[in-house]
Amino acid sequence: MSETKGRGAVANLLNAAWLRPFLFLIFIVVAWDLAIRIFRIPAYQIPAPGDVVKVLWTDWPELMSQAWPTTYATVVGFLLSALFGIPVAMLIAGSKTVESYVYPLLVFSQSIPKIAIAPLFVVWFGFGIFPKIISAFLLGFFPVVVSAVQGFKSVDPDMVDLARAMKGSRFSVFCAVNLPHAMPAIFSGLKVSVTLAVVGAVVGEFVGSNSGIGYVLQRSIGTFDLPTMFAALVILALLGVILFWIVDRIEHFVIPWHVSQREDLIVAA
Repeated sequence: MSETKGRGAVANLLNAAWLRPFLFLIFIVVAWDLAIRIFRIPAYQIPAPGDVVKVLWTDWPELMSQAWPTTYATVVGFLLSALFGIPVAMLIAGSKTVESYVYPLLVFSQSIPKIAIAPLFVVWFGFGIFPKIISAFLLGFFPVVVSAVQGFKSVDPDMVDLARAMKGSRFSVFCAVNLPHAMPAIFSGLKVSVTLAVVGAVVGEFVGSNSGIGYVLQRSIGTFDLPTMFAALVILALLGVILFWIVDRIEHFVIPWHVSQREDLIVAA
């Protein structure tokens, strides 16, 4: 009996969602270290994993203090992209006229590199946190709009007609039919948006800032301090993973009925 329980515990551990990416990460780090040793790559090109871990250990308080401005700009920019992106998507999906005017301009705006217009934000808004928030918002806005528009347009018209035939008001039909069916697509856009918002915040810090992970990257590149640069990249990766996980957990609680949230199917896979 105890052996059966032990085997079940081991099987549950092997099927844990976090274990496989963790093992793959260990494989990447080991391959990284072996490649440096085998090909004798100099430290000024690629630092050894041990040097990066040493920087993370010794400079962790400093890196965490620098990560706070980046996190703040990312979260605020992401929330703004959701706050404005979803209503804009509703207008585009609900009106052919609005779509014909607004949607092409949104697509056109994405062809402009944000790093090229980020200096304008510094000129207009100064060197504070606001330019970083705007940069994060601009990178996170478009995925939310595109995914939400696709979600609202994919609603079955027959279900909408049925709800209206039952004398439902326009608002009640939207809340009962349109919005629930669009939520999976909206959350897909939000997951992409939150990771791009991290990039946008760092872009804003590259242009003009004296704090944040982007500032740490810029400073370490200027001094060829590659271990610190890689440590900053690790912090950014962790930030993106944590924010993505938070959005994923919110999706799990908001739309537990959707097929993507059924744990039995996930475990079976």
